Amino acid sequence: MAENTKKKGKLKQKLTNKYRLVVLNENTFEERFSLKLSRLNVYVFGGLFSVLLISATILLIAFTPIKEYIPGYSSTKLKTEAIKLSLESDSLKNRLAVIEKYTKSIKSVLTGEVTSDDTIDSIQDLSRRIQIDEDLLKASKQDSIFREKIESKDRFPLSDELQNKVKIVFFAPISGTISETYNLENKHFAIDVVAKTGTPVKAVADGTVIFSEWTTETGYVIIIKHANNYVSVYKHNGTLLKQQGDLVQSGEAIASVGSTGALTTGPHLHFELWSNGYAVNPSNYIDFE
Repeated sequence: MAENTKKKGKLKQKLTNKYRLVVLNENTFEERFSLKLSRLNVYVFGGLFSVLLISATILLIAFTPIKEYIPGYSSTKLKTEAIKLSLESDSLKNRLAVIEKYTKSIKSVLTGEVTSDDTIDSIQDLSRRIQIDEDLLKASKQDSIFREKIESKDRFPLSDELQNKVKIVFFAPISGTISETYNLENKHFAIDVVAKTGTPVKAVADGTVIFSEWTTETGYVIIIKHANNYVSVYKHNGTLLKQQGDLVQSGEAIASVGSTGALTTGPHLHFELWSNGYAVNPSNYIDFE
């Protein structure tokens, strides 16, 4: 016991003994810098420096584009292509289902089970069984007046002014939790919807992409021009699937949810809706629930 206690005392003394690190001028031997150290301090500071260096390296690799150059990590371009191919495969799957349904519906005709002659004969037999009272087909005086009024209203097509007043039905761009609503006092002319990173963002209506670029404050932004002077804006996207000038349809995937830009607060969609140059409340036009 005494020997163990003595060894522990010597070890403690070695760790706590003070040493002085002095930096001298080689020519004049003038002391420029001095520092008191112990072995324990050196071990502690060395360990903390190693932990900080490892943590900084991990953060640098995890949250910067440098990770694309490390084997095992996929590039942003590869992710964008994968998302685009996944959406295109879903579209092809839907088209294939429609074709299969159509083929199944005309299977009897394609296999020759039903012929055109059979169809004509059945129609002729049906016409023979139906006896039409021609007196019932004669229009009365009131019917004639009513038909004339309807024909006079439908005689001319709608003007362009009336066509422009037709209300557009908007499609929800994404489903999720609303984190911040439209607020004029705070100058928040949009609705923020929280969703998982990579969730597809869809066009609210048919239109043309007029902007699809990166911005410093709001990250990847895409803007679509719709009929009747409506404009929809989608900000803080992770990736963009459409380019400027592309024609999009209602419900078509145009981007994916992300957290890009200096003003982002996490993965979400910042959605704005403008009408004739003025910001409007998207909740009055779209049901986000």
